[in-house]
Amino acid sequence: MRIRYYLWLIIIILLAATLACQFSANPSDLVELTEPPTDTPSPTDTPTALPPIPVQPGENNPDEPVFITGHIPYTSPFFINSISQPFVMLEDQAGFVNRDKDFKFPLEGQTIGPVEIQEDETLNYSLSLPTIPQGTMIDVDNDGNIDDGVQIFALAYWSNTWGDPFLEERDGTGWSNAYASTITDPDLDHEVQGGILVVWAPDDEQAFPTGFGEDELLFTEDDPTDSIMAGYNLVDINQEPFRFYKEARPYIPLNEGVGAVNDYIDMEYSEAFQAMFEKVSIEYPFTEEKAIDWEALYNEYAPQVADTDSQQDFYRAIRDFTNQIPDGHVGLTLDGEVFFEESGGSFGLVLSELSDGQVIVTDVLEGTPGFAKGIQIGAEIIEWNGQPVSQAIDSITPMFGPQSTEHTRRIEQVNFLTRVPPEDKVTILFQNPEGTPEEVEMTAAVEYDSLLSTIPSLNEDELALPLEGYVIDDENLGYVRITTFSDEYQLMARLWDHFMDNLIDQEIPGLIIDMRTNGGGAGSMAYNFAGYFVDKEIDLYRGSYYNYKLEEFEPVDRPVRVKPGPRYYDGELVVLVGPDCASACEGFIYALQQTGRVTVIGHYPSAGMFGEVGRGQYTLPGDYSMQFPTGRPETMDGELLIEGTGIIPDILVPVTIDSALGLVDAVLEAAVMHLNG
Repeated sequence: MRIRYYLWLIIIILLAATLACQFSANPSDLVELTEPPTDTPSPTDTPTALPPIPVQPGENNPDEPVFITGHIPYTSPFFINSISQPFVMLEDQAGFVNRDKDFKFPLEGQTIGPVEIQEDETLNYSLSLPTIPQGTMIDVDNDGNIDDGVQIFALAYWSNTWGDPFLEERDGTGWSNAYASTITDPDLDHEVQGGILVVWAPDDEQAFPTGFGEDELLFTEDDPTDSIMAGYNLVDINQEPFRFYKEARPYIPLNEGVGAVNDYIDMEYSEAFQAMFEKVSIEYPFTEEKAIDWEALYNEYAPQVADTDSQQDFYRAIRDFTNQIPDGHVGLTLDGEVFFEESGGSFGLVLSELSDGQVIVTDVLEGTPGFAKGIQIGAEIIEWNGQPVSQAIDSITPMFGPQSTEHTRRIEQVNFLTRVPPEDKVTILFQNPEGTPEEVEMTAAVEYDSLLSTIPSLNEDELALPLEGYVIDDENLGYVRITTFSDEYQLMARLWDHFMDNLIDQEIPGLIIDMRTNGGGAGSMAYNFAGYFVDKEIDLYRGSYYNYKLEEFEPVDRPVRVKPGPRYYDGELVVLVGPDCASACEGFIYALQQTGRVTVIGHYPSAGMFGEVGRGQYTLPGDYSMQFPTGRPETMDGELLIEGTGIIPDILVPVTIDSALGLVDAVLEAAVMHLNG
């Protein structure tokens, strides 16, 4: 019996990492782009225009590169979950050379190779080089003359989502800053600072930079240059002067880049806490808004960590530290032993708090202490251990935490009111429907099912699609439910295209989009979905990150945008929202709000957790995983966006007994009524 419970506990542990957040990470989401410096001339480039070649470059050279292999290490928990059609590509670097954030990879120039997923957190790739690549010819020799130039590539991992097997604009533009043969600097607008480039020259009359020059930037007018051999060249820019060489079958590992996990797993407890704290206290983007006193936190928890003599004591100290940061994106995996000791017991009761303040029982599991005491579904809990139930809830610190908003914290407090150490006793005063108040004492049994039933993602049909829609009978209204933005990406893209095509072709006048259980995922997916509802490009918000060179937070120069999709739906929109809508889910709704034609309806606001977490992943001693946000979202006017407040419903539907018991879907009913006027 104990084994069965521990299996359930493992599910909870895995789930906690998911709940901690999902706002990051298709590899293409990590492609950040930079504006061209105003004082840097753009090199001459001619897309896909090749000079006549009478003789194959590199002919008869046994070292001429023909086939490249390598591996792609990954530590990010987001990387492998949702990829589809992965491949490695000769990524045309014309986007970086010209600092063109919107550079589209030409279809004819996309040379791709297979990726094989391994079991040791690596992927292997291989890539056959074409005789004559079809990339962008760029003159980078800085001699003042217009020459044929060269083609410049990085090896880069990509995952196709939209359309055919090749990349289109919705998959990504610009240049890679992660999982590529190049190394970029996030504190320098992702300038290429190292790695390996693949350069193709049509003849031996071309030249290429041999260093970064005085400005320490690549492909600017002060770069020193030298002649480069015809055909393919491998350019190692990790040393100066750069090394030009040929190798028939080179092995080139890719670099994980900005998405790499901060790995402190092999450190001592105090050393790991110190290293983590130094980064988190600087990079955390909401210190002022959440009134975080980092010095006080360090003085409180550093001694606790130093005094720990067990893995569980270390866990408790780190957990209590993270609970001081009211942010739903701050996450720490659960320790099964600690969870069992502190919250492994319960009574088989599932509770819900109504809008009028009543706390009622929405489910009673058979064979549990609550069932044995005669507590019925619909019973009101009046007192808990001698306290009014509302006061008892106030004192609860949920094990699934922290939270960004008070309403999400309150719901978790209600869920954890019934969680106690096994064998603990409680006395409650309750009143069954049609009954009179009764007081009973119960002894907690080891039981997790009541808690698992409160987690929406664990109560989904295992065979259900991540996106399902239909036309509501007799209403001529469309309904679509999107439960995540982190499932298999191409599947979701195809489902969305199919649904929207039919919705538009059938001229359905109104659409209800149910986002109540969407925990987030890839922002790029969310905003491409939103593109079907805009008829012009919209600047949504800017992200800001701590820049160690400037020693301050710096906005990313390119705002997050929504661009019109391939079809446009102009009907009326209603979005259903709730506290389990988080991160990219909230960004999607915010994007729809910018159209001025959406009504948001829900029992509660969304989760209010919108910081970006792709760069804030940590592993700690004891094999614990932790994350902190590093990206700060702001409106184009500089105001903090969504974090700490959530998406506020335009129509707030009260939680009643009927809706809490699931007898009616009051939020959906309100949406239909609204669309029907």
